[in-house]
Amino acid sequence: MQLYLPIADLPVNVLLVLAMGAAVGFVSGMFGIGGGFLMTPLLIFIGITPAVAVASVASHIAASSFSGALSYWRRRAIDPALASVLLCGGVTGTALGVWTFTQLRALGQLDLMIALSYVVLLTTVGSLMFSEGLHALMRTRRGAPPPRRAHNWIHGLPLKMRFKRSKIYLSVIPVVVVGVVIGFIGAIMGIGGGFILIPIMIYLLRVPTSTVIGTSMVLTLVTMLFATMLHAVTNHLVDAVLALILMVGGVTGAQFGARAGQKIRGEQLRLLLGLLILSVGVRFAIELVVQPADLFTIRELGASG
Repeated sequence: MQLYLPIADLPVNVLLVLAMGAAVGFVSGMFGIGGGFLMTPLLIFIGITPAVAVASVASHIAASSFSGALSYWRRRAIDPALASVLLCGGVTGTALGVWTFTQLRALGQLDLMIALSYVVLLTTVGSLMFSEGLHALMRTRRGAPPPRRAHNWIHGLPLKMRFKRSKIYLSVIPVVVVGVVIGFIGAIMGIGGGFILIPIMIYLLRVPTSTVIGTSMVLTLVTMLFATMLHAVTNHLVDAVLALILMVGGVTGAQFGARAGQKIRGEQLRLLLGLLILSVGVRFAIELVVQPADLFTIRELGASG
């Protein structure tokens, strides 16, 4: 069943895109991430130009995150105060990211920058997460206690605030900075940033795992919703038809993913997520090696033709 996408300017198989949205929504709910790191490359691989993919996927991430965040909110697994501070930086970073996106597009460097960013970011983060998850799993099987987490220099910064739901006393400075970085990356690459945010919150900010996933979903929801509106107004790249199909699949898949994630141990989740991120990064690198110069140019010409 073929459907023409007006902004992407090409026909796509509706069932294929719907299945992609549901699959990524499942991953989003299971790991507590936006899923854009998987959805954006998948759309590019089926012929959608990177600029349209990034702008349109933001709405899919927002829908999936809303569905997942609602589930965590009902279980009181979200820290409202921590989410509010993160959003102060997240909204600012998103606005800066959309502005940078627009400037790179005007210079004709956007597609290459998106591709290189995915290769570097995903392979690096995926390798680190896979390695950490593997070591944690081996420790668990040996019956060894988890390594003791000592406070670092971040916990000595001023302007501290008590986050009651997470039971931590932390400076708002690193929290705002983290929000800015996640919002900026998300706007340029079309990712929610949860796969980066969650490890940072757990290992650097010492946020307990009981609230970290739900809280990260709130940041992803608001920043991606804001990014969608900015991309639609400034760049006119949001394909509403594509976004709607992805949202329907994403919301459905996220509910099942959130239930599945509760049945898997933390170290196993980190290992699986690291492997998934690394696989997408390697796949993107192979695409660049196989078609280094004309990877996106050919697709754009084919789509417009």
